[in-house]
Amino acid sequence: MSARRLALLGGRPAFHEPLVVGRPALAGRRALLREIEVVLNRRWLSNNGPAVQALERRLASRLGVRHAVAVSSGTQALQVAARALGLTGEVILPSFTYVATAHALTWIGLRPVFGDVDPTTHTLDPACVSSLVTRRTSGIVGVHLWGRPCDTTALSAVARRHSLRLLFDAAHAFDCSHQGRMIGTFGDAEVFSFHATKHFTTVEGGAIVTNDDSMAGRARALRRYGIDPHGRVTGVGTNATMNEVCAAIGLAGFRGLRTTEAANRRRHQRYARQLADVADVRLLPFDDRQRQNYQFAVIEVAEAAALTRDDLLAALRAEGIFAQRYFAPGCHRLEPYRRRRHAPLPVTERLCRTILCLPTGPGVLLRDVHTVCAIIRAAFAAADAVRRAVRPGPTAGSR
Repeated sequence: MSARRLALLGGRPAFHEPLVVGRPALAGRRALLREIEVVLNRRWLSNNGPAVQALERRLASRLGVRHAVAVSSGTQALQVAARALGLTGEVILPSFTYVATAHALTWIGLRPVFGDVDPTTHTLDPACVSSLVTRRTSGIVGVHLWGRPCDTTALSAVARRHSLRLLFDAAHAFDCSHQGRMIGTFGDAEVFSFHATKHFTTVEGGAIVTNDDSMAGRARALRRYGIDPHGRVTGVGTNATMNEVCAAIGLAGFRGLRTTEAANRRRHQRYARQLADVADVRLLPFDDRQRQNYQFAVIEVAEAAALTRDDLLAALRAEGIFAQRYFAPGCHRLEPYRRRRHAPLPVTERLCRTILCLPTGPGVLLRDVHTVCAIIRAAFAAADAVRRAVRPGPTAGSR
């Protein structure tokens, strides 16, 4: 069905200013500028300054870990953590993730091996991981997608059974908990992204968190050219240090986290109520018994629906609603991975055809959510009407 036929409301789009996924939720401007002014007055702008050290202490305290190592991006967090854990050869990870997860590992000479995901949680399937382990496998990288945790217990069991290192990409899961523990406390280490689109942002930045003293020490050296606290070069490193201005933005951002979380939760609840009667759409739920950041409003469109996910996306964009496909296609179908042989990934393939992220966050008003839901309902109603209109009726003599 064409996007033109699904321009539903006629006339002007519902939103003249695009309603998008991933607008940053920054702290109050005065608080943010105060933190930056402190940095400027010190004239210490980089090289493990006081703001970075303060940010690391706040992160470690909030997440309940011994060490937080601030770095310049989530990508660098993955790379430094992988090096600090001594990963070599093959690493198993989901294909249903942002390509940065795979690229970060490939960039440092590792070979991603893609596993399928659980159809309910959309996170790495431990049974699939176990089937992919070879003598070349050194580690597992699970991704806590949408802020929903991996099966940490089962993945830990697989890692122990095969003597593998276990790293989690928690880019979506800052300030979330699992089994009564904060995400950040699982596996050998976890990494966060503090990119501008994340629940907690330093504009650009990331962190490695761990309870492993030796691993944290290696990560601190690796992020600064391999130089240890005594000034000795212990090996090849890189420049992955976070600057003081980004750290200051992070320090200011702690003040607004609870307000942002509450706003996200109200919008998710509004989506849940107003899409409950759309039979072909499932809004992914959160476990409200755990701490959640509610950053993502994710729907799954039934494959048998009269309207495909991509037709729905076209209808929303015609109305100024810039929903996003996450992730289409999966990493295994992108360069340079698509030329390799992969295990079957049927759940990943289905999710790549059916998942859509809707706009949410403090910048999206509750009445905007109402309008988005009304457009979704209208789109499916129009598609159902077209399907009924073109369905052939009974022929003479048929029973």
